[in-house]
Amino acid sequence: MKFDGKAIQCSMLDGGIAELRFDLQGDSVNKFNKATLAELGEVLALLKAEPGVKGLLVTSGKDCFVVGADVTEFVEYFKNTEDQLISWILEVHKLFSTVEDFDFPSVTAINGFALGGGLEFALTTSYRVMSSETRIGLPETKLGIFPGWGGTVRLSRLAGADNAIEWIAGGEQYTADVALKTGVVDAVVVPDKLREAALNLLGQAIAGKRDWKARRLEKVSPLKLNPTETMMAFETSKGFVAGKAGPNYPSPVAAITAMQQGAGRKRDDALAIEAAAFARMAKTPTAFNLVTIFLGDQFVGKVAKTMAKTASRVESAAVLGAGIMGGGIAYQSASKGTPIVMKDIQEKAIDLGLSEARKLLAKRVERGKMTADEMAEVFTRIRPTLSFGDFRGVDIVVEAVVENEKVKKSVLAEVEDQVKEDTILASNTSTISITRLAEGLKRPENFCGMHFFNPVHKMPLVEVIRGAKSGDRAVATTVSFALAMGKTPIVVNDCPGFLVNRVLFPYFAGFMMLVNEGLDFQKIDKVMEKFGWPMGPAYLLDVVGIDTGYHANAVMAQGFPDRMASTEKTALGTMFEAQRFGQKNGKGFYSYVPDKKGVPKKTVDPEVQGLLKPLVGVDNSASITDQDIIDRMMLPLVIECSRCLEDGIVNTPVEVDIALVYGLGFPPFRGGPFRYADAVGLKALCEKAGKFAALGKLYEPTARMRQLAETGATYHKAR
Repeated sequence: MKFDGKAIQCSMLDGGIAELRFDLQGDSVNKFNKATLAELGEVLALLKAEPGVKGLLVTSGKDCFVVGADVTEFVEYFKNTEDQLISWILEVHKLFSTVEDFDFPSVTAINGFALGGGLEFALTTSYRVMSSETRIGLPETKLGIFPGWGGTVRLSRLAGADNAIEWIAGGEQYTADVALKTGVVDAVVVPDKLREAALNLLGQAIAGKRDWKARRLEKVSPLKLNPTETMMAFETSKGFVAGKAGPNYPSPVAAITAMQQGAGRKRDDALAIEAAAFARMAKTPTAFNLVTIFLGDQFVGKVAKTMAKTASRVESAAVLGAGIMGGGIAYQSASKGTPIVMKDIQEKAIDLGLSEARKLLAKRVERGKMTADEMAEVFTRIRPTLSFGDFRGVDIVVEAVVENEKVKKSVLAEVEDQVKEDTILASNTSTISITRLAEGLKRPENFCGMHFFNPVHKMPLVEVIRGAKSGDRAVATTVSFALAMGKTPIVVNDCPGFLVNRVLFPYFAGFMMLVNEGLDFQKIDKVMEKFGWPMGPAYLLDVVGIDTGYHANAVMAQGFPDRMASTEKTALGTMFEAQRFGQKNGKGFYSYVPDKKGVPKKTVDPEVQGLLKPLVGVDNSASITDQDIIDRMMLPLVIECSRCLEDGIVNTPVEVDIALVYGLGFPPFRGGPFRYADAVGLKALCEKAGKFAALGKLYEPTARMRQLAETGATYHKAR
């Protein structure tokens, strides 16, 4: 037999072995989209009817095996009813079980990546051989769902309940040695021996040297646990996982429950349980929002990669200003392969920057992410200096000195004379106008903003800011450098606060007005953390730095006085005047004492209530509900997001959503501010805003918001 499809090819090899090869045309990776699944059905029917087949080899014609289902199709699938979803899933189950039920053995050769549905398919074959360079995993819980193509059933029977729970609930990727140790794969070989080893294993099974039928029986039978063992394995795990995932992410616990309910059943009954549970999860708002974030990330990445095609090449970089931020930037650049010069005027700052980079690298070694030799190699890519001697050869310079316009202008003008004429200059500023910073430059077209978020190694977002005179090459090259650093760059136009800080400070303004009306800041923090933020506004200000927030707030007030300037004294100003700068000096809204690992531990400080009490005029706290707190915090943020879109600061609602999730920690399960607005409904949001109209322009919806509300439109469909 021979099959030549657009996603799958199948042909006969010597000795009665059929090779099924995934090779999706027009795509760099293999994935299970509608077309691939349709072809799989055709191929399996042909194999079933072919009398001479003695064994099946499953391979990939690409650098990876199969990365999973086509997530771009999920949104449409998830619009179906639960019953329709179950029917679809059971059809896929029939296909996958056909492979498992063949009356001949099968082996999958796994290369590159096998994720989600790709790994689930591999689990259907008798054996799996894995390249030593490959990573596999079931990441579906990160999309608000869980493995629905047999993953909960087959993995638990192959690797045991404990391992299956860890793999599925955690959604992580695993290396070849871990996969072998847990029994998920049967052999690991170097990449160039993969096909040979898979054929050899298949030959052993065909010759009767491997009991592949016993392996299949194990996969289609109930789990070998007695009722007490079953309860202990699953109930204990559910409690732990529920505590870790939190109430807003139900899919990990749902996956464990499905495994538990199917543990005592044979394969097909267990698969039916999995399908029903998967369908329930697929219909949750969390799944919808997490899938849209995944797709939004792809969209933003595509925009950035398209822009980067016109970039100048960056073979070496420099960062001006060491310390924690400079060290973080240097670490990120060096760890991703771009050598970087780190300059400061003080030896002390250089030492701090190197210490930061060394600490981050050491943590990776401790966690087994790199070897000591690899750490040394990365560290040599960071060249500390007190002079400009090494700057003549660099392609991009990131200025990361103190957040002071006069100082930044002076430093930028100085460095411009020390670099090549085509070197790109980028300022890591959180609020200062890129257009103004360019005023003293001879080549302003080579200058733009590059705003990193702290801590640099953890926060994925980088805002690339286009000033009035920033050239396309400067912006494209900065985007390209951000991509090379493993970051997600989003291009925004210049304005006070750019995008993220511009919308953050109206949120803080809502917080400060609530405090002035007698609300306990700790209660506000708890309500907003329950809403889904990783930390409430008071805690966030402490982490950002009260002094940093105070100065940034002044910039925002000057830029947008109609809605961001306050005539009242605020909690932020009070903390600043009391020199309570947050975590950096151990006291802000909360007090901080380092734990054994040196991480600042938050504690309540009774002095703060006394400091804030004079701010309260009329105490309205008794009449303000938790929902009022949420509305008064979120409305200014959403309205300002809309202003940014309407002002052309950013191009699409998708970019705003991704920016706030990646840059601020906006609750991912809510999908971003515009997904949140769409879910609440713009008509309802405008009505809520009307309730607080007396509080000022912060709560005044834009004309565009009102227009969308009147027509029943949503942000993600209106533009």
